[in-house]
Order: sequence, then structure tokens, then C-alpha cells
Amino acid sequence: MLSKYPLSDVEKAFLAESGVEKISTLIPYLMVDNFPKLGLLTACRFLEWVAANPQGVISLPTGKTPEFFIKWTQYLLENWESKKGKEIREKYGLGAIKKPVLKDLTFVQIDEFYPISSKQHNSFFDYVNKFYINGFGLSKENAILINSDEIPLAEGKHFSEIFPDLKVDLSLRFRDPINELEKLQQKSIYMIDQWCGDYEQRIRDKGGIGFFLGGIGPDGHIAFNTRGSHLFSVTRLTETNFETQAVAAGDLGGIEVSANRLVITIGLDTIVYNKDAVGIIIAAGEAKAGIVKDSLETPMNNVYPATVLQKLQNGRFYLTKGAAVKLTDSMDAYYQQGEWTFEKTERAVIDLCKKLNKYGHRLKIEDLKADRYCKLIPGLSEDTVNQVMKSVEGKLAKGLEQETDQVVLHTGPHHDDISLGILPHITNQLHEPSNEAHFSVLTSGFTAVTNTFVIDTLLHTKKLLDEGKIQMVNYDDFFQVGYSLKTDKDVYHYLTNVASENADARKRGLAHRVVRALVIIWEIKNKTQLRETINDVISILRNSYDGEKNPSKIQKLKGMIREFEEELVWAHFGVQVKNVHHLRLGFYTGDIFTEQPDKTRDVEPIVEMFRKIKPTKISLTLDPEGSGPDTHYKVLQATAAAVKKWGEEHDTSQLRIIGYRNVWFKFEPHEANVIVPVSLGDMSVMEDSFANCYLSQVNASFPSYSHNGKFSTVAKRTWVGQLNDIQLLLGKNYFYLHERAKVRASHGLIFFRDMNVDEFLATARELEKSIEGML
Repeated sequence: MLSKYPLSDVEKAFLAESGVEKISTLIPYLMVDNFPKLGLLTACRFLEWVAANPQGVISLPTGKTPEFFIKWTQYLLENWESKKGKEIREKYGLGAIKKPVLKDLTFVQIDEFYPISSKQHNSFFDYVNKFYINGFGLSKENAILINSDEIPLAEGKHFSEIFPDLKVDLSLRFRDPINELEKLQQKSIYMIDQWCGDYEQRIRDKGGIGFFLGGIGPDGHIAFNTRGSHLFSVTRLTETNFETQAVAAGDLGGIEVSANRLVITIGLDTIVYNKDAVGIIIAAGEAKAGIVKDSLETPMNNVYPATVLQKLQNGRFYLTKGAAVKLTDSMDAYYQQGEWTFEKTERAVIDLCKKLNKYGHRLKIEDLKADRYCKLIPGLSEDTVNQVMKSVEGKLAKGLEQETDQVVLHTGPHHDDISLGILPHITNQLHEPSNEAHFSVLTSGFTAVTNTFVIDTLLHTKKLLDEGKIQMVNYDDFFQVGYSLKTDKDVYHYLTNVASENADARKRGLAHRVVRALVIIWEIKNKTQLRETINDVISILRNSYDGEKNPSKIQKLKGMIREFEEELVWAHFGVQVKNVHHLRLGFYTGDIFTEQPDKTRDVEPIVEMFRKIKPTKISLTLDPEGSGPDTHYKVLQATAAAVKKWGEEHDTSQLRIIGYRNVWFKFEPHEANVIVPVSLGDMSVMEDSFANCYLSQVNASFPSYSHNGKFSTVAKRTWVGQLNDIQLLLGKNYFYLHERAKVRASHGLIFFRDMNVDEFLATARELEKSIEGML
């Protein structure tokens, strides 16, 4: 037995398939290859438990994490006796089990924002009803749910009357109210607290939760029990921390909303109250690897809320390989299994520098021999560290090479991905006149534009129209053909006013492009219709709740604003609008679960772009496990399929693929084979172009959980951190005494992977396999 805890038949089957030979963590875990497989494992275990506990109490997660759990559960229930269904059941320990009946289960809602209308599609109440109560055929009568509209408040009033700005001031629990409204609010807060206690009691009266499934946040939160939550915490109304607010921003329409919204959440003790409960945390992608390691290898501690699962004999983590990559078990397996590669030597030596905080040239052979992994290096000698240093110097030399006569196509899932990933590398390419550069963002990116930004922009556009400052609408042919001409002029006009620091004229440049977009989308024929359309859009957005899915025409308008921003960035370097390609792939819909890429709809446009441009180099985000937004993961699938298809009709033997990463996910030094120096000047260009061009993003409505501000700052910090790692190996002198000015000027580094087509497709093939036969 690999674990001191007994495993179910499903768990035994997946453990055997995983090849894991040792589990030494404080909570047992199972590991699978990829995100879809994680859904299959979880669905099988859930159905196995339900079959044995048809009247049990379950609590299941919301958000994007359970996408494949939901899909696989429904698939297996619908195909229990089909050939494919039986094959899956036989393979994964469900062969002897009768089809489970879910209708008598009691469902417990884990958490909810407060206050939020239960009618809103971004409320967890709506999600639970749609995907679990209706989707799984559960009993509504048995369900224990959190409906903000029905939680009683003072004088029988609705939350919109008691908390008119939707803000709940919890200091009223401890201070005197200063007016009549605050008196009502204080009384209401006490009533909500009482309701939470009753909610907890209803769960305990049922014997507690029997099957709990949850995700884990970047700070380690499970449910909304953020870092520091008491291990004996119960259902309560509480504030959240920044990391949690950043993650919730996508659901609620921006950090401006999520930062001011409280939550009602079950507590850590609620989760483990039933000592026989199955408690499972699921995590996918390397971005979660650090918090997974801390949660699994740390004794129970309120800094890592998930450590509370140590109380359960059936507490488990289900992980993808990426999420498990930092576990001591995974590190041991990496170094001890399979052939020894130079990559392993690099990783061991660089990690040792960091562990000991010692420069490479100061590492002694004794240090290497005393290290858990360096001691395994074949032929370990005084020269080992020098070999690693030479290898890294070689990667830096590659990053300094001047490319010529290249047709480069830089691609990104979202607007700003390319810039945040490799802008300093791109500027090197653009300075060489024999290179031709193209840029393509593969999705519309409309979800990153807030309603408030569009309303403000349209109000300003209307004002400029009233003042006669958008003169192009007065030309006779503007609404017939003029709207589609001179788009480069919009860009040039805008950037001229960046240079002259004329903010009003910049806004006018944006208004020009917004007018063109309105005419295209709504097929506007005259100035009266233009004004009516602007008023209509403002009205629709003002009457929408934050985070609501917009009508398709407004989605398109938001996307075209982002496309203009992208054109502005590359125009900094003289790239024309015609070289910036907007693909708007169809899988990107703004729904909670976007579709898988489709061969005709999503792959063919990319192939067509390859045919036209005939690139010799293609850059793309290499995020094979969906560690960042799932759009990255899906765009990678579509791009890999397109490269493969193009290869059937075009000689791609010389094509190079550049895999980069950015603010969501980064390469470790041993994973990259090219290192590009980044100067302070490079950083300034990136920061300035971001702030001046990505107007819809400057206020960081959807920030990274690692920084409450612009993504450009996160990118800069990543580059600086990467320099620190390499400086520790090579020494600071290497940089400031280097013969090349570019290296002497470096205060950051970019890592990326340069691959041929076969190497890239080998990476992507794993991804392709993970989706095959998928629902």
C-alpha cells in the first residue's frame, strides 16, 4: 500500500495507471496527466460514492474548475450501459456497480457572494441549480442552498433596501450605528449571522457532508475559507482577501465589484464534521503547484486551510501532473526515474544555488554531494557547475543572436499576451529591416472590457459628436464606405497624442475607432441612427448587472476596442494595421464553460492565416495544462491542429515554434533553451505601451492574484525574478562586466523555448490525446 489510508476501487485503478510509486504527503493524493482526465477521475469517484450512499449529503464546487467533472458525470450516467460507458467503468473500478440514483441526495451549497441576486447568472445559486440540481437531477426539496434574496433582514426588507450600494460594513458588528440606515444594517447583519448558524445546524442535523469536492485558490482557500481561517470555523458571513477577490473578479465583472462584496461560506470544520466524509480537493496546472505542495506537506495550519483534510481518513487531493510537480514525491521521481538528462543536472544545480543562496562559482563539490538531488548527477565533479554555467551562457548567446530574413507570426490567446510575454525579443526582430512581422490575437477578448469602460467611452464619443469634433461622419460617403478607410490614420493620430501627452486628443482617437466599429456592427446608415445606437448600447449596459453576459453585438464592440488597443501597441514600432490579424475564434463565447475548439470553425482560420503569411517562425503561449485562463489551453489545441494541417500541404521542416509564457505561468530556467536580456529601457517601453494603449486594462479590473495593479508590472517582476535566478548561477560580474552592452544593460531576463515542428507537436500531442473521445 502506497498510502496508510485505504483507497477505493476507483482510486486504486487510477493510482495503478499513474505509475506513482511513493506517496509520502500528509494527505494522500492521486495524479493524472491532464485537466480533462482530472474530471474523469473525480466523476468516477463521485459516482462510486453515490452508489454506496444514495441518500448521502454532497457538496460540489462552482466556477470553471469542475467543468470536466460535470461533463464526465453526465456522460457516464447517460452512457452507463453503452459500449464506451462500460469500457470506462471496467477500466476504472466501476464495472460491478449498478447505475447510481442521484435524486435522493441532499445537496449543500458551499458558498455565495453576498449580497447578490439569485436571479443573476453569475450567482453561485444559479450555477448550482443549473449544473447540479437540474443537470444531475437532484432533489430541490432536499437541497440546502444560499439564496441572498431569501435571507431575512430587518423589517422584512430586501438587501437592495438595507444595503443600497451592495456594501456590507462588518464593523457594525462591533460599533454603534450613526444613523437610521446603519441601525437597520446592524440588525440585518446579526440576522444574517443567525441565518448562517441555522444553515450550519441544518448540515449537522443531516450528519454533516458525506462527499465534499472543492477547488483550491492561489492563497490556498477552500470554499471561501481564505488563508488564516480558523480550522474550527463554521458557516459565516465574512470578508475575503485580495487573491480571492482577483479570482472572483471574472465572475462579478471586475475587482471593483468583488473587492466590495462579502461572502457566505461553509467553514473548515463544516467540511470535516463528518469523520467518515470523503473530502477531495482538485487542482490543475503548474500555477497551483506551490500551494499544493504547502497544503500537502505542512502539518495542520490555518495559513494553509486545506491542511484541515488531514482530519479525514478519506481526505484526498486529486491533481494533474503540473499541479503535483513541486511535491517532494514528484521531485524524487523526476530525478530517480528514467534516464538522466542534462536538463536534470541544470535543474538540480540551479535549485541548489537558490536553496543555499550561493553563487555558482562558490558552490563546492561537498555542497553538491550533500544535496538530495545533485548527489545523483552521473560523473559528479568539480566541473559539473561549470558545465551548467556554460549551458546557460549558451542560452543567453541564442537570445542575443540577430535574426534576419524571417517572416515572424506572433500569436496570443488574448490581447496583451504577446507584449507581456516577449516584447523585448520582438523589438530586436523589428529593428532588423529584412524581417517581416505579423501579429495575431486568436480570440476577441471581450470579457476583459468592463461595462463601465464602454459606457464612459460612448458618453465621451457622444460629447465629441455634439461638439462636431468627429468630422469624418460629415463626409458624404462615410456611412457607405468611408468608415472602413484610413484605420492606420486613427492609430497614428492616437500615438501622436501619446507623444504630445494630450490625453483629450487620445480619447478622441479612441472615439473615432469606436464610431467605425459601431457603423460596422450595427450597419448604421446616418448620424441620427449612430446617436440612437450609442444611446441604446449605454442603456443596455446601464441596465445590466456586473458580470452579465452581453448581447453578441456588444461583445463584438468590446472585442473591437481591444483590437484597436493591440494595433496601437505594434504601431509603436511601425507595424501597419494590415499586419495585425484579428481571428475572433468561435469557441470564445463568454459562457462559463466555453466549447472545445472545432476543426472547421476554429482551426481552419488559423491555417488560412498560415497560408497567406507563410511564416518561418511562429510564437505562441505554451500553457499545456490550462494553468492560466482556459483560453490559453484551448488556443494551444487549435494552433497545434493548424500547424499539423498546414504541414500536410507546406514544407514545415524549417519552421520554428517559439513557446513563451507570461503573467499566468512561467518557465523554470532548465525548461527554456533561449534567454533574452531585458534592459530598463525595454521595461519602460513595455510599461508605457501597456499604460498608453491598453486603456481598458489600465485600471486592472481583472488583475492577477499576485498583484493588485497592471499586468505589465507583473510581467516586469517576472523578468526581474528570472534574472535573479540566473545571476545566482553566473554571478553578477558576468552581467555588468560582459563584453556586450545588451547584457551589461540587462535588469531582467525572458525565458522561452525554441522548437521545431516535431518537438512542438510532441508537446501538443499529449494535449490532443487528453481531449480525444471527450464528450
